[in-house]
Amino acid sequence: MTIDWLRTSLSTLTKPDVSAQKLVQERADTILRPAGALRELDDVAVWMSGWQQTTSPRVSRPAALVFAADHGVAVTGGVSAYPTDVTAAMLKAYQSGKSTLSAFAKIAGASVHAIDVGVGLPTNDIQVEAAMSHEQFDEAISAGRKAVDDIDADLLVIGEMGIGNTTIAAAITAALLGDKPSAWVGRGTGVDDDGYTRKLTAVEKAVARVTQINDPLEILRQVGGAELAAMSGAIIAARMRHLPVLIDGYVVTAAALPLFQVDKSALDHCWVGHCSAEPGHRKVLKHLQKPHLLDLNMRLGEGSGAMAAVPLVAMACAGVVDVPTFGEWFGPQ
Repeated sequence: MTIDWLRTSLSTLTKPDVSAQKLVQERADTILRPAGALRELDDVAVWMSGWQQTTSPRVSRPAALVFAADHGVAVTGGVSAYPTDVTAAMLKAYQSGKSTLSAFAKIAGASVHAIDVGVGLPTNDIQVEAAMSHEQFDEAISAGRKAVDDIDADLLVIGEMGIGNTTIAAAITAALLGDKPSAWVGRGTGVDDDGYTRKLTAVEKAVARVTQINDPLEILRQVGGAELAAMSGAIIAARMRHLPVLIDGYVVTAAALPLFQVDKSALDHCWVGHCSAEPGHRKVLKHLQKPHLLDLNMRLGEGSGAMAAVPLVAMACAGVVDVPTFGEWFGPQ
């Protein structure tokens, strides 16, 4: 079963090339500019070098994987400002290269790969039962793993689409991290007050149902969604390939959270592309102790925020690799 692969991988995680990171850090410290002038970007370059296992990190083949699925709570709970058939429409837009993500990817020189893991086949309503059977959960994780295994990339953006999935993200984070559900529930696609109340009620019911469950991966099966399970599988599949990952907004971060709860080093190969407008996102990033590259109040999803950060990662690498050190420029003193 793929869930067994996921658990085994989490216990045998690959490590970065520390020697490459040390050499890139030493180079960054002596580059032809004031020391520390681009400290946070230099940190990104060092991170990239460790996972690309090279002293010359580059972004040459960025790619985005967008996982799409429908949610039972969106069908029955009225938790979104949009009908569930929008998921299918957006999947077609990704596949046709007509989405915002596609436009961003063209500028970033990235490919976009959209994967249907449950469009038109909504999960169960998390308010009253497990979102997925064990078989469905396994299939979703397997889809994420296969998508990564099949891709040729040196930097991976993880994105999603699924009407109602900020409700799912709130349920996962509330179930795993505690605090009152209202601390994790935002407006998502822009629900009105009545929609927000329905959304909050749905999360409260879902969290109450799983209070006795301690396994983070089982929490993901119980209150998650197919695209979130696929993203969890993709994140760990990337880790096993030493492939650096840019995480997108609240929903992707919620999919990553159970992995972190199993092993605090599980997301070391991940950087957060941006902090979204969802209040729960900033809160969970604080728990993960993960910095983010952009903070533009974005709330689109799709992987768009992470894709917007791809050129910045490329610049961070070029700013260390392609700029001479003082010694290289001025010669021995």
